[in-house]
Amino acid sequence: MYRFETKCIQSGYEPENGQPRTLPIYQSTTYKYDDAAALGKLFDLEADGHMYTRISNPTVAAVEAKIADLEGGVGAMLTSSGQAASFMAVFNICSQGQNFISMNNIYGGTINLFSVTLARMGIEVRYARDDMTDEEMESLFDENTRLVFGETVANPALTVLDIERMADLAHRHGVPLIVDNTFTTPYLCNPFKFGADIVTHSTSKYMDGHANVLGGCIVDGGTFDWEKGGKFPELSEADESYHGVVYTKQFGKAAFITKARVQLMRDFGCTPQPMAAYLLNLGLETMALRVQRHSENALKVAQYLQQQEKVLWVNYPLLEGSKYYDLAVKYLPKGASGVVSFGVKGGREAAMALMNKLRLAQIVVHVADARTCVLHPASTTHRQLTDAQLEASGIGPEFIRFSVGIENVEDIIADLQQALDQI
Repeated sequence: MYRFETKCIQSGYEPENGQPRTLPIYQSTTYKYDDAAALGKLFDLEADGHMYTRISNPTVAAVEAKIADLEGGVGAMLTSSGQAASFMAVFNICSQGQNFISMNNIYGGTINLFSVTLARMGIEVRYARDDMTDEEMESLFDENTRLVFGETVANPALTVLDIERMADLAHRHGVPLIVDNTFTTPYLCNPFKFGADIVTHSTSKYMDGHANVLGGCIVDGGTFDWEKGGKFPELSEADESYHGVVYTKQFGKAAFITKARVQLMRDFGCTPQPMAAYLLNLGLETMALRVQRHSENALKVAQYLQQQEKVLWVNYPLLEGSKYYDLAVKYLPKGASGVVSFGVKGGREAAMALMNKLRLAQIVVHVADARTCVLHPASTTHRQLTDAQLEASGIGPEFIRFSVGIENVEDIIADLQQALDQI
């Protein structure tokens, strides 16, 4: 078995004799078959192959196989964005009149998806805090609860999810744990090893790594028993929209990801383009190198900021003294990714002034780029949240999200120093 760094380059696509060495771009919406019966078997899910690019494509499939291998899952499905991945991962097993539990410090856009859009579909989200006792969390569950959701490292609060604890809580109630592993990637953390059942990603972040292409991914761990307890008839009973197929019977461990593809992707069409998958694959080839450098740089930046008089506080999980240090050591021994959050004295005005004085770091609505970038979440990505939601997410007016790139760290620190000197 290859090691992680080798899988980043070699997994997913193995050219045969005389074929292109690098992953080709199959820029086609459709595929030709000589036998009508063979195509019919594809639509009956009785044979492997590609029938239409909305559902699958050879370039996309190769990248899906690589990510599944990197995460240690039984299958993966790329989506057009990270939001699409979060939506379909939940909606795949949660219907009108049911509910799910989510940590309250997740990405603001996901909070909006859960609290507003899914609510319009009759699905209730119940938010948990990481400082709740087990008993308090247990009280959120009932017979209609279908899953638990959290982020390995929350964006931008940088809280670290206790994956084992949340997996145990979910499993005691017969439901899966879905973990958004965007900030850490499988290089830094593999949630399946700690009991998670489904993993999602915004591949637009560290997997791409160059701010080139939007995308998302769902990975199925293949370990959850979807038949036990009868909670998931969507998977364990006949799907009449596919001629009565029972996903758990026909696809076994890959039941969840197969249903997500052939039912939800078929109907919602949040399809990744072949070119997008190709660009993502280029990012994946260097992901291990980049994420290691991001993490090393970020820790040095956090340590520098901690010594500055104009800085109120600094948050980075592997910074000694962090509330999440012990969890970070457990789940993120190789690094805690490239994002540092900090607050400056003087509140919103000082935060804005500092950002305007930065030269190397650019103000963009993005994170996890090879280039250092900066954002004020309260007025941008989390602007739609109420004051109470902002407080719950740990986002105050002085809060700055600083995404440390892979430039020379001394240049990044010098940029921060000259900006701090001017406020």
